[in-house]
Amino acid sequence: MRITGISTHVVGTPWRNLTYVQVHTDEGVTGVGETRMLGHTDALIGYLREAEANHILGSDPFAVEDLVRRMKYGDYGRAGEIVMSGIAIIEMACWDIKGKALGVPVWQLLGGKVTDKVKAYANGWYTTERTPEAYHKAAQGVVERGYKALKIDPFGTGHFELDHEQTLYAVSLIEAVRDAIGPDSELMLEMHGRFSPATAVRLAHELAPFKPAWLEEPCPPENLKALEKVAAKVDIPVATGERIHDRIEFRELFESQAVDIIQPDVGHIGGIWETRKLAATAETHYVLVAPHNVGGPVLTAASLQVGFSTPNFKILEHFNDFADAEIKKIVKGAPEVVDGYFHLSDKPGLGVEFDADAAAEFPQQQARFDLWAEGWEQRKPKGTEK
Repeated sequence: MRITGISTHVVGTPWRNLTYVQVHTDEGVTGVGETRMLGHTDALIGYLREAEANHILGSDPFAVEDLVRRMKYGDYGRAGEIVMSGIAIIEMACWDIKGKALGVPVWQLLGGKVTDKVKAYANGWYTTERTPEAYHKAAQGVVERGYKALKIDPFGTGHFELDHEQTLYAVSLIEAVRDAIGPDSELMLEMHGRFSPATAVRLAHELAPFKPAWLEEPCPPENLKALEKVAAKVDIPVATGERIHDRIEFRELFESQAVDIIQPDVGHIGGIWETRKLAATAETHYVLVAPHNVGGPVLTAASLQVGFSTPNFKILEHFNDFADAEIKKIVKGAPEVVDGYFHLSDKPGLGVEFDADAAAEFPQQQARFDLWAEGWEQRKPKGTEK
């Protein structure tokens, strides 16, 4: 079997563009991959056009390791976010092809299942007025849909510091959410790399009574010494890793012992097999895996293949019940959360079928997501409000 070509599709919403690639073969088997770029969608498509000619055409889709190696190192330049995302989207499509050709789900090819279900946590649910009352109501809606975990960034446009008044307001939002979901649900606290170590530590202590399940990206990700400072002074598990695009770059993070949960994005770190390799290394450091997942149903399905076959997999992020839920119709067999979990599927490949006609109903947009802008949490960029 050989790859005969690829076709790209961009599914657009006001705040995110999702890129899908179909990989076609000479035996009529087609696989699909997905990633979500932040402001770099056209750059990704441009890279894929060159990579198709240089590396992808004529390749054996079963030889995933060789194709990834050639795409990563064959152009000699150091692979960054765009190249690793391009590798990921092709790589997961190749796994989809392999699973379909063999008639088995991808998780079976990764060593088989270790669990029948993967816990989900909701994100994108607080696209509402930023008040305790509105957040309380929205959080109740999450629990009513069966979720047993959710995540929130309550810090507005906080950057390095957060003054006393803003701190009290953030605390009031978290208090309202915890009251709405009760003591048994997990509440993940997102900081989006906003703060200095001192501010992150102070806020962690302020919010500790509400029992956060983790503290995510408490400070900008470029400085591991800053993260170590935070980890040494808080009792809440620390999570990070969504903005690391090469599993090799996790080495120093593991050595620092500053992280309890890593959050690689399957769509940015080179795909399914690269994530599974990283998870195995994490296991040797007693670190859990909870992939970043702001994608649609294909990226969710790809992340679940890792989840069902990985013993140190904690939980998977999910946006698509709350933000842009209508995009789930672009595939048949979109993963669904039932009673707070994704349940094992025996469907071959990734278990989904991409519908190009349905995808065409969501054309690419000038999507913009600015975490430093007022009202960012509503995910309605200026000019798109209704």
